[in-house]
Amino acid sequence: MKRGCSAGIPGDKGVMQMAEAHVHTVPYRTFVRVWLLLLLLTAVLVLTSRLWHQALSVWAMLVLTPIKAGLVLFYFMHLKYEKPYLRALVFLTLGLLTMVIGLLFFDILNR
Repeated sequence: MKRGCSAGIPGDKGVMQMAEAHVHTVPYRTFVRVWLLLLLLTAVLVLTSRLWHQALSVWAMLVLTPIKAGLVLFYFMHLKYEKPYLRALVFLTLGLLTMVIGLLFFDILNR
């Protein structure tokens, strides 16, 4: 093997440098704020479903649930620190999934 090439051998300097390049230190304060926001959004969903009409609670779920999912994806799954093409791939996949589920409901309604 040539010198300077990284073959992925444990303890190899090239692998260690790549691992250090991907480390993102996020303060605990950020995680706590996001967690509190998720709790607040969950409380809003619960209150909406208990206090108002069912149609309003469905719309609240359709609006707030993707926001909550986005917060989890970006902060807790560290998607915020990934490259743009990976983020685009994740959103493309979620968009296709949403489209397939929507087509499924359209098919069920027209039977």
